[in-house]
Amino acid sequence: QLQLVESGGGWVQPGGSLKLSCAASRFTLEPYAIAWFRQAPGKEREGVSCISRIGGRTNLADSVKGRFTISRDNAKNTVYLQMNGLKPEDTAVYYCAARPAACTWPILRPADFASWGQGTQVTVSS
Repeated sequence: QLQLVESGGGWVQPGGSLKLSCAASRFTLEPYAIAWFRQAPGKEREGVSCISRIGGRTNLADSVKGRFTISRDNAKNTVYLQMNGLKPEDTAVYYCAARPAACTWPILRPADFASWGQGTQVTVSS
């Protein structure tokens, strides 16, 4: 089973930026589509972004389009989520998840992703 770990979360002021990383131990991420989900307290987990196995296709939720960028660096075996122009409503625990198939965009269902990280907290406030 592929195991993932997220990093890069923290506190930032509105309008600030953070870059999240999703890395794997032992296994390469190349065969997997990687998605980012987020979950705020009391809310359901929602899909934010997804990147294809090749990396040529990326998807972003309307709520983050123009502010977030997903990318992957196969040499570093890492997928990134660059978050710019952060808003308080972006506050959540962010998770990366993997599946050995194409992104299921526009509908990202947590059940379609078998491998998950433990999450990293992103807090946007003044």
